[in-house]
Amino acid sequence: MATLNSIKNMYGICSHVIRQTTGLRAAKLIQQRAFRVNGALRQQPFDSSEEKPQFPGASAEFIDHLEFIQPNVISGIPVYRVMDRAGKIINPSEDPQLSKEQVLNFYQKMTLLNTMDRILYESQRQGRISFYMTNYGEEGTHIGSAAALDPRDLVFGQYREAGVLMYRGFPLDLFMAQCYANVDDLGKGRQMPVHYGSKDLNFVTISSPLATQIPQAAGAAYAAKRENTNRAVICYFGEGAASEGDAHAGFNFSATLECPLIFFCRNNGYAISTPTNEQYRGDGIGKTGSTLFCLGSRSVCVRCEPRILCRAVAENQPFLIEAMTQATRIGHHSTSDDSSAYRSVDEVNYWDKQDHPISRLRHYMTARSWWSEEDERSWRKQSRKMVMEAFEKAEKRHKPHPDLMFSDVYEEMTPNLVKQKEAMWRHVQQYKEHYPLDAYAK
Repeated sequence: MATLNSIKNMYGICSHVIRQTTGLRAAKLIQQRAFRVNGALRQQPFDSSEEKPQFPGASAEFIDHLEFIQPNVISGIPVYRVMDRAGKIINPSEDPQLSKEQVLNFYQKMTLLNTMDRILYESQRQGRISFYMTNYGEEGTHIGSAAALDPRDLVFGQYREAGVLMYRGFPLDLFMAQCYANVDDLGKGRQMPVHYGSKDLNFVTISSPLATQIPQAAGAAYAAKRENTNRAVICYFGEGAASEGDAHAGFNFSATLECPLIFFCRNNGYAISTPTNEQYRGDGIGKTGSTLFCLGSRSVCVRCEPRILCRAVAENQPFLIEAMTQATRIGHHSTSDDSSAYRSVDEVNYWDKQDHPISRLRHYMTARSWWSEEDERSWRKQSRKMVMEAFEKAEKRHKPHPDLMFSDVYEEMTPNLVKQKEAMWRHVQQYKEHYPLDAYAK
């Protein structure tokens, strides 16, 4: 009886498998017949001239003749400008209608930044600080773009955007504290000079490696979109950084993830010593995205584009502003550079004297009787005094305590960090004549 039951069970299993196999064959046969029918339908006559490319991501048309597109016969992307070098608004319909108070604030911030640059540059030459980078000729891009932002918008800078922080209210005392790496420095003396940052002002701390901030900004913008914070991100960089792989990764991430991000390229003509015509073949870097080519050394020009920020947030899409800073970089790349080795002094002097953004904005104000020679003398004297007071104060402050080199990474120091700290102090005590600890905070 047990044997009979086993045979019945085996028969049932076999029958189930056969039924399943038969069912699969039938389903497959039906699919094959359906494919043949659909294929026959697709093979019906059609007008090939109306056929559109179906390739994923394609938006072009089919053509039936081979054609080489010559870059020298295609006109470049137009450069948008509002004001000419004499300070005159070219098209009245594009005038942003800024108030006297706004324009005076722009001018005073631009000239204050210029004064701070000159004093800190000379202080480095005197050996008082280790390094410095000026913002000569690009003051307008800083102040104009900063004015178009909401204070909640997150800023990723490269290393030549001090004016953005200044416009947001970063005080001279903290600029000086960072460059002198003293006890008041928000970074606790751990960064090179000009590597500013402020959590309160939504300005991410600058890092030296080129273009690392670009994919970081794309990620921050994607997070803002996911959180629905109605907040934009702006990322500054130079045209030299646009040659880095990180730049193209950031551009692509922001486009495919549809991030509310403004890429702001300061195209000043030189990537340190490499001129643009040796760096790329093309019409700026602008062909990498939705672009506004802007003669960006004009603060009024950049300021009249807050509509781009509105679109970036409302439509969740990135934009690229390539600021063609016509004044180029007036001066050296940094205090480690001698630009006279690759640029003529006459070229630099021309932009400094003939077409400087500060001079242009001053012409604009003078034409409206908003600024006079006496105002200029008074403000220059006052601004220099402000910078010198912060400079002298910073120079007298102590350096941060050496123990701060080991903090703020882990909640509790790891054993290897403890050993390094102990080794440092043994070294300092052994060679104390080389380490003036009186200059450091207790």
